[in-house]
Formats: sequence, structure tokens, C-alpha cells
Amino acid sequence: MKKILLTNDDGVYSTGLKAAYESIRDLGDVTVVAPSSQKSGVGRGISIFEPLRVSEANVNGFRAHAVAGTPTDSVILGIFAIMKEYPDLVLSGFNVGENISTDTVTTSGTIGAALEAASYGIPAIAASIQVLDEGDKFD
Repeated sequence: MKKILLTNDDGVYSTGLKAAYESIRDLGDVTVVAPSSQKSGVGRGISIFEPLRVSEANVNGFRAHAVAGTPTDSVILGIFAIMKEYPDLVLSGFNVGENISTDTVTTSGTIGAALEAASYGIPAIAASIQVLDEGDKFD
């Protein structure tokens, strides 16, 4: 069974993360590790001067690890502390808001998380979608 690490930059309670989980849950063993709150715009930044805390949460019907840190922190903790083996794939998203300009590509936490996974040789996908409001637009 494929091991998939799912993360994002909008936080564990975002509708995009729920939609991503629903989209991939039947593809393998999905481990959700994402920021505990909104962390858009942090790029590939890591937490240096703050302690990293991880708590487990039952979010929208699935288990998640909520990280008091950045999306990149979430990927690092997911790969090296939470998962027993390297994931076969890291999916970062679904981001609420498109990441299509040179400005957003360099500052996107969604893309930063995927880049972090790729730096370890792990295949990674960053997925974003523009929506007018979060509502239930991911159906």
C-alpha cells in the first residue's frame, strides 16, 4: 500500500485539506500533518526560535497531526518523526487560492512544503485552486 503524506498551508481545519483527503484516501495509507493554523505566505520557512508542538486532532472525520509551525515544519516532522517510513508521495494542498505568479510561487507555503519533500527525493505535488469563498466549493 502506498504511503502518502498530506499537508497544506491553510491549516488542518481548511476545506481544501478535507477535499484533498477525500480525493486520495482510497489511494493508500494517508498521514495528515499540517499547520494547526493558517500559515499562507511563509514559503519554505522553518521555525527556528519557537518550539514545535504537535497535537492529534479528529478533523472533519479523519485523524490529523496539527503542528504549531510552518508547512515545511509539518513535512519535516511528518517524514522524520510521525511516519514510520518515508512516504511514497507528498501532496501539499488543496490550497485556497491560486499560486500562478512569480510572487506567489516563491512565497507559497503550499509550494514550499512540496519543495521540502522533493529535496529529500520524495515525489511531491503542490495543488492550488482559486475559489471565491471557502464554503463547499471543493465538491
